Amino acid sequence: MEGVPDGERVAASLAEWVAGLTFADLDADEVTALLVDAVVAWAEGQGWRAYRRAPSVMPLPPPYAHRHSWIDVGCARPEGPPIAVELDRTDRQRTVDKLRAEAEAGRVAIWLRWGAGPFAAPPAPVHLVTCPVTVRRGAAHRYTRQPPRQLPPPAHTTPVTTAEQPTLFTGRS
Repeated sequence: MEGVPDGERVAASLAEWVAGLTFADLDADEVTALLVDAVVAWAEGQGWRAYRRAPSVMPLPPPYAHRHSWIDVGCARPEGPPIAVELDRTDRQRTVDKLRAEAEAGRVAIWLRWGAGPFAAPPAPVHLVTCPVTVRRGAAHRYTRQPPRQLPPPAHTTPVTTAEQPTLFTGRS
């Protein structure tokens, strides 16, 4: 991926990692924990340090403005800027604001959205990575992500020859 900006390359790498995840019948907290674990494993697989609940540059709203917010996963790389990854299944403006603040502070900001979608793209320079899931609604929502089924094409009982194909109407008489 030469010539691709660092943030895009990092987001594409994480997206490829997340694409291989499968799970079944988890609640929202379990899915979030699994995705945090996956992001940490991805970062450590790159040789980076990964921190869960890393301090954010974004202050909390009043009355806690003297404290700072957290990002779900922060990654330190020996080469390149740090990475801030925030996970959400909902479209929260606060998450966008937090990630924009992280980007303005020089970090690669990635929003890992999971859920049934659709997922609206966040404003640049925030990068979007998605993890579509299916939802079983009920007393408690349950979430599943299975690999797409690769079905072989159906076998034809008899081959069709060119002579047997119907003539198509061409609009000319």
